[in-house]
Amino acid sequence: MNSQLIDKHTIPASTPLRLALEKLNNVPDNLTLFVLNEEHQLVGTLTDGDVRRGLLTGLELGDQTGKFMFREFRFLKQHSFTLTQVKDLRDRRIKMVPVLDNQNRIVRLADLAGTRSLLPLEALLMAGGRGERLRPLTDHTPKPLLKVGDKPILEHNLDHLASFGIDRFHIAINYLGSMISDYFGDGSAKNISISYLNEKRPLGTLGAASMISNFAYENILVMNADILTNIDLEDFFNDFEEQQALMSVASVPYKVNMPFAVLETRQNRVLSFREKPQYTYYTSGGLYLMKRSLISRIPLESMYHATDLMDNILSNDEKLVQYPIHGVWMDIGRREDFDKAQEEIKHIRF
Repeated sequence: MNSQLIDKHTIPASTPLRLALEKLNNVPDNLTLFVLNEEHQLVGTLTDGDVRRGLLTGLELGDQTGKFMFREFRFLKQHSFTLTQVKDLRDRRIKMVPVLDNQNRIVRLADLAGTRSLLPLEALLMAGGRGERLRPLTDHTPKPLLKVGDKPILEHNLDHLASFGIDRFHIAINYLGSMISDYFGDGSAKNISISYLNEKRPLGTLGAASMISNFAYENILVMNADILTNIDLEDFFNDFEEQQALMSVASVPYKVNMPFAVLETRQNRVLSFREKPQYTYYTSGGLYLMKRSLISRIPLESMYHATDLMDNILSNDEKLVQYPIHGVWMDIGRREDFDKAQEEIKHIRF
């Protein structure tokens, strides 16, 4: 929660309208104030239009703001809103929407004008790896803090996810982890919330998820911190919802060119052949959407990979799907990939 942003856009219902107008004048981006009662619950909104209508009915500048406010305001409920609700707000051209807790107190002011979406997700980023293949670059710097262009790999990812309205992050750290937590802090500088999971030993690509007992959302995004992608996260999430799967794997096409003709046979009889064919396979892109309920299947603080969970889902004959990434995807794991990324980042649109 960004308390400074909330303070800037809220006002007590008992405030004289004259003072409310002064504050309203300082929020030109959306020209809306959110009106709170004595229990800090949201009870209304105030715009220039509300002020004009109130004055026309005989109210005066010394009257309480609560007499002018609009009571049929729009809002979202924390951790339980849907993309359909977000779309409806966008269609109504609402720029900033309050997100309320169960006591109708504002926990977040979501900027619909400044973000590409508002996904009902929280994210876990795996940033504990040693980065052996990038030595000596990683001898004194953790791989997620290596700069691609003008900022670290991990910062590219945080900014990209935040642009889709994700504001709750968990980052798993191990090797030189304090450098990561020192760099990003609690996330307040980016209007997001960051908590850190300190792995005492490497836990694989998913083991750190067992350390979180308070996932607030029904769905979780898990991402390797050392990849670079401009994936459309809203489309990824919509596909996951439509497929009604337990887990979705963002996949990357990998083409294999055969240098010889390939024979199709049965009992040594050639049925057909293809001359130097090209085959396309799909590999995991290190980005996953999953139901919160799957966390209980991950052993506590043990080495566990995303592929282990995928095996578990398949062995139970449950639904696991893939989502082909349409856009940029780069694994910054090897020196040649890292060097290539320095040039590619100049042309990537996030």
